[in-house]
Amino acid sequence: MRTSTQKIVTIVGARPQFIKAAVVSRALARNEANRPGAWHEVLVHTGQHHDANMSEIFFDEMRIPRPAHHLGIAGGSHGSMTGRMLEAVERVLLEEHPDVVLVYGDTNSTLAGALAAAKLHLPVAHVEAGLRSFNRRMPEEINRVLTDHLAEWLFAPTEAAVANLAREGILAAKVWLVGDVMLDAALFYQHIAQPSDATRQLLDKLPGGFFLATLHRAENTDDPRRLGALLSALAELSATRPVVLPLHPRTRKLLGQWAPPSSVYVLDPVGYFDMLALLNACCAVLTDSGGLQKEAFFFSKRCVVMRDETEWVELVDAGHNVLAGADAARIVSSALSFLNDRPRSSPALYGDGHAGERILDALDR
Repeated sequence: MRTSTQKIVTIVGARPQFIKAAVVSRALARNEANRPGAWHEVLVHTGQHHDANMSEIFFDEMRIPRPAHHLGIAGGSHGSMTGRMLEAVERVLLEEHPDVVLVYGDTNSTLAGALAAAKLHLPVAHVEAGLRSFNRRMPEEINRVLTDHLAEWLFAPTEAAVANLAREGILAAKVWLVGDVMLDAALFYQHIAQPSDATRQLLDKLPGGFFLATLHRAENTDDPRRLGALLSALAELSATRPVVLPLHPRTRKLLGQWAPPSSVYVLDPVGYFDMLALLNACCAVLTDSGGLQKEAFFFSKRCVVMRDETEWVELVDAGHNVLAGADAARIVSSALSFLNDRPRSSPALYGDGHAGERILDALDR
């Protein structure tokens, strides 16, 4: 065990990373306050999600420390964004001299942080390691594979993730099965979350339940055929139950002249507390998001995954989620079948809600 304070630089940039970082940051803060030999955390926000509803609200709601460094990097191609982040993160690491660099998930911010650290010979810790969709056309897949092979600590959320890392020849001594920090967050915040007035008013208008949908992945939004099929499916479903659709700013720009039916409620991005309230009240979820697939499971809600593959294979294998791609008929039939078939979830797939503490314990060791 360590006997002196050491510094950990945490790199975040996107909505799901703020949620994950809140769990570990809370554990680090308790450690720093209560024990000698604590970690001191320095938070770096790349700016990948810069809209107030995609970024600032999460720091306010989730009690995440304000970033010590805000890099303000967003937009551009994947290569351009990652390159600018790499340069900026390197400057921060040279200034901060951390003992460990902590990254989350599979975004451009993740890869930039891991690459900058590795080139400076700083050890990398990767939370949510080992996930694989086995589709190298997805930028997220490239990001997560490269980050895993740069990391010294690989914190895997599931047994399947551990097995993926073993198949790729990563030393078992580097891999820690800790559970999923998203479960930690859901269990902790659902007891204190209060939705905004706007979300509360919307829920009052929809007492009979609704489908909750999100749509943002480039593979769907940048392909007019796929996007049209997905929007058609949501419109058809809205004739049965209302559809609530919080939209990423980029997706909204790509919708063009689409005029949704009155029973499709298109919202600006919502904060985590509002999303928890929507999850709790909805009858089923339709999404191409990675994190929302699991959050639906945590709230015992079935989920139609509007992608051709998923990194959360155990949810499909368990029959809880359905992979529907951009097949409008399959999306509609699956979602309608969920109205009378809602299995009770078990958090055992993703640990016991103490992943953050296990991550801290592994770093201590």
